[in-house]
Amino acid sequence: MTKSLFPGFDGLMTLSRREGVDVRPTLLRVLTDLYVQTGTHSDDEQRQFVELATRLIDQVDDATRAAVKARLAIYPQTPVPVLQKLGLVATQEGRRVPLARELPTPPSGPSPARAPTEAEQRMAADMAMQPKEAAEIHDMFFRAGAPQRALILHNLAQTPLKAAPRIPTARAKRAIQILEMAAIAGDVENFTFELGDSLILPSRVAAQIVDDAGGEALAVAARALDMPSPVFQRILLFFKPEIGTSVSAVYRLSRLYDRLAERSALVMLAAWRGSTLAVTRAKYQAALHDGERQRARAGASQTRPGAQPGSAPTVRKGTGGSSDR
Repeated sequence: MTKSLFPGFDGLMTLSRREGVDVRPTLLRVLTDLYVQTGTHSDDEQRQFVELATRLIDQVDDATRAAVKARLAIYPQTPVPVLQKLGLVATQEGRRVPLARELPTPPSGPSPARAPTEAEQRMAADMAMQPKEAAEIHDMFFRAGAPQRALILHNLAQTPLKAAPRIPTARAKRAIQILEMAAIAGDVENFTFELGDSLILPSRVAAQIVDDAGGEALAVAARALDMPSPVFQRILLFFKPEIGTSVSAVYRLSRLYDRLAERSALVMLAAWRGSTLAVTRAKYQAALHDGERQRARAGASQTRPGAQPGSAPTVRKGTGGSSDR
């Protein structure tokens, strides 16, 4: 089970310890979620789960350990060594000691207000991003490779371009929950719809973000929602198997996400929105231009009406009132 899903599992943990991006809590949660999704397991699957889970349980934080404990306490096929490691000692075969309910985590208070940076002060005084600028940033980002994208995002933090407003906290939290569930279920359609709806993006741009092979666009979208880093890592592992099975790719995107400034993500979000306006404006301008040309040709083709057949010619009169013959 784990070998097919995480061929570089040991490499991820080694790289995590050496490079400072701790993905072990995310890996334990994902490993547990995968294990409890199936009612029965082969001996090899159970052996791998025991080996990996018991090693990780001692290396994660208390919150992760409590969440995994809650999941495995009610799962009937949890291996006995894992139960013992979590303190869920079996009294009889197939039975467990009743557990108290997990204490709810108290809601965190509002973060203290911080003084705006110099870049943010310049941003507030400047004009909003023009559609042409937005389209250029959008196209440049999606054409660039991974190193160039990282540089673009770094530079956006200092640009005077106006950023998109933050997504309201309640809406962002709801979106994060839906996106994580859709990612675990592999539901691309609902994931794409929720991403576009929460970030106020058209379906074309949302699909471009989801289909982006590098993963940087998804990191930007997640940062614009203020998604917790462990949730983003789980989405990578579940929703992007071409990334989740690569040790270097998971580490690279995790490090990029942890270093990605909120302002960079919101400026890019403004560019994504503005690029749509630029495309729409260009399309309608072309249509209006064609219409003007057609009307101009139609007007030029119309000629003044000549003398009608049978009409009398104009007769000039002389000074004496008689007509000149």
